[in-house]
Amino acid sequence: MDIFDQCREFDFIRAYGVDGVPAYFRPVQPADRPGEVEIDGRSVVMAGSNDYLGLAQDPRLTEAVVRAVRRLGSGCSGSRSLSGTRDLHEQLEHACAAFLGREAAVIASSGFQTNLMLAGLLGRGDVVLGDRQNHASLVDAVRLSGARYHRYRRGGVDQMEQLLAEAGPNAGKVIVTDGLFSMEGDLCDLPGIVALARRHRARVVVDCAHDLGVLGASGQGVPEHFGLEDQVDLVTATFSKSLGSIGGVLAGPAQVIDFVKYTARASVFTAAMAPPAAAAALAALEIVQAEPTRRAHALDVAERMHNGLRALGFDTGHSVSPIIPVAVGDRETCLLLWQRLLDGGVYANPIVAPGRPAGEEIIRASFTPAHTDVQLDRALQAFATAGRATGVIPRTPPASWTPVRIARPTAGPDTRPEPGPRPSAGIAPQRQAPVATVPIR
Repeated sequence: MDIFDQCREFDFIRAYGVDGVPAYFRPVQPADRPGEVEIDGRSVVMAGSNDYLGLAQDPRLTEAVVRAVRRLGSGCSGSRSLSGTRDLHEQLEHACAAFLGREAAVIASSGFQTNLMLAGLLGRGDVVLGDRQNHASLVDAVRLSGARYHRYRRGGVDQMEQLLAEAGPNAGKVIVTDGLFSMEGDLCDLPGIVALARRHRARVVVDCAHDLGVLGASGQGVPEHFGLEDQVDLVTATFSKSLGSIGGVLAGPAQVIDFVKYTARASVFTAAMAPPAAAAALAALEIVQAEPTRRAHALDVAERMHNGLRALGFDTGHSVSPIIPVAVGDRETCLLLWQRLLDGGVYANPIVAPGRPAGEEIIRASFTPAHTDVQLDRALQAFATAGRATGVIPRTPPASWTPVRIARPTAGPDTRPEPGPRPSAGIAPQRQAPVATVPIR
């Protein structure tokens, strides 16, 4: 068999399109108004970005990029270990380590590559437990390492307990998880994971790609949200979401970071992060720390849109974050709903298999502090029209619905788990609420 045969047989429009139009790899250009983009010459509300804090088009990031290009050029033309390290790289690493409360940090050119660096810590005979919904980069890191990888179901503490107990006495044991799951929008059970790791002398690695800058009192992410920063051994994150740039960071004990920098293939055998991207990430990190109201506004917007959609009859799952997974349930309807939304002036993301299990397709939406009230209302109107036209929601809004309470910082009692089983920490129980008044008819 010629491996190219499968390529000739692949029809991407039939597989991932509607009405002869592909749903993916569409050119998206910045528009004149924040919160909007231009697609096919038309300005539409952007509801499909991971720019959770609205910083990607911030002029302060643009100025930082321009200064870096003028001083350091567009690229480094070398690996960090040889000729590619610039002072800007070290500044960003020190800033990330300080922000995350870690001894040291190492940056990479993408979030995916950052997680691949974890392979340098693992080897054959080691045992890694990972949530079934972990990002592909975490899965690939373990595969590259040759370690034994066990995927656990969300909340499957008994299953995890057994797997760790069965690990050999000489095996390294690691639990790795997304902090905020990128499709579901819910949080990992970090208190439960930490308690389990304590009992079995396992290390804990949390990927804060989607929660960095968004969750926690200062924006450090899920570990800070739960008050468990010192119980997490390593944190990874990307700059391509809330920090409006590209690249990633691995932070932890200085000896571990040095080991990874010098031995991990994903660190040694690749070009250094481009200076403009590093400058943008550094500028964004400074804004995150200086403007906490931006984070609060992002959570306000997320809660408003979750509940506005639920009042219309949409199901947004268990999300408690700016990630809004609008349940659809089949591939054709999902792509059709996406097209109807775009026709109505809103760009969101259709997530179908293999991105989601067949029968669990969603429209993934998110909104930012850059969106105005007019744009948010326009998005709700588009969802209402498209949802009714495709049969995803009923013509008449539901008489009652369950409101979403976003995962905000709290000043409650210490939630750090003691050794031994503890209940999962999460959002307070939700109550049934009457339909809220929204400007949708």
